[in-house]
Amino acid sequence: MESFLTVVEYHKKRLNTIKKLHQLIWLITFVTMENNNEKKNLQDLGEFGLIDRLTKSIKLINKSSKKGVGDDAAVLDYSKNKVVVSTDMLIEGVHFDMTFTPLKHLGYKAVTANLSDIYAMNAQPKQITIGLGLSSKYTLEAIDELYEGIYLACSKYGVDVIGGDTTSSINGLVISITAIGEGKEEDLTFRNGAKENDLLLVSGDLGGAYMGLTVLQREKEVWKSDPNMQPDLEGHDYILERQLKPEARKDIITLFKELNIKPTSMIDISDGLASEVFHICKESEVGCQLYETKIPIDPTTHKTSMDFNINPTVSALNGGEDYELLFTLDQSNYDKIKNSIDLTVIGHITKKEAGINLISNGDVSTPLKAQGWDHLAS
Repeated sequence: MESFLTVVEYHKKRLNTIKKLHQLIWLITFVTMENNNEKKNLQDLGEFGLIDRLTKSIKLINKSSKKGVGDDAAVLDYSKNKVVVSTDMLIEGVHFDMTFTPLKHLGYKAVTANLSDIYAMNAQPKQITIGLGLSSKYTLEAIDELYEGIYLACSKYGVDVIGGDTTSSINGLVISITAIGEGKEEDLTFRNGAKENDLLLVSGDLGGAYMGLTVLQREKEVWKSDPNMQPDLEGHDYILERQLKPEARKDIITLFKELNIKPTSMIDISDGLASEVFHICKESEVGCQLYETKIPIDPTTHKTSMDFNINPTVSALNGGEDYELLFTLDQSNYDKIKNSIDLTVIGHITKKEAGINLISNGDVSTPLKAQGWDHLAS
């Protein structure tokens, strides 16, 4: 997979625009696993040697991290705050395709996807643990690249790596990350707090990650039919980044504190807007009116959806992996958020008996259907 890194270094010196860098990323990830004899083998280093290599630069930055890597278990101290924990697993061929996923991006995304769950609880992530299953095709240099992305995300979000585990895998790469955070009990937000007449809001824009994936999958098929073809990524920078290197919305949690507001319920959008609306409504035992015209969709996402003959609303409702925050808010807080350029009111909460409905452009109400990511689909 990493056999042409020397070619990559040569091209890096010549490419000086974002668009050309995306072409470079594509070349990096469309390489085979040949010539691995030039790379360092994981078996030669051994498990303990690998652990030492990956953890030698770790420095704990959070006061709650009392003891990290080096003992049988980490020691944490959150004093009076509540502890918030979330685990996600990423499996090669199920959650990501190494054909078009740079390892550094994958490491970054594996972290931010987990941190997003902590932010969705209105809490602050402080630590992660990392579990890796590695197949023999991955070289030491490849794992270094993966961890470069992991540590980059940890540095940006102020998170400590406090432990983990490594083992062999017969089916590619497996990444399991547990994120640990803290929050005051009175600040924590759950899915079950929405009430009738609450506003329904979302951060950022939706559907971009799905359309980025759609573009990458198209180019993969083109490449399979003709490996000499250059990828057509022109104009797709934004949605490719949304797919390959998403960000967790730490800034929205900060905004809540600045505005002195607390959502009545909240969830991150990993499986598609429709699925997350259903989760909140189910847990809160309420209904919802979701307005199609209010759903925020970036112009690039809209155009790409139309190019693929996909309704942009469908991309937003069912795409997933946007990692934006969906939340409900008491109407008394509307004046505090109405001028925020990154928050959009997309509906309101109703009685359970009214159902969960999508109000279309023609002001027609239809029952909302959730067709997002199925974690148990084969």
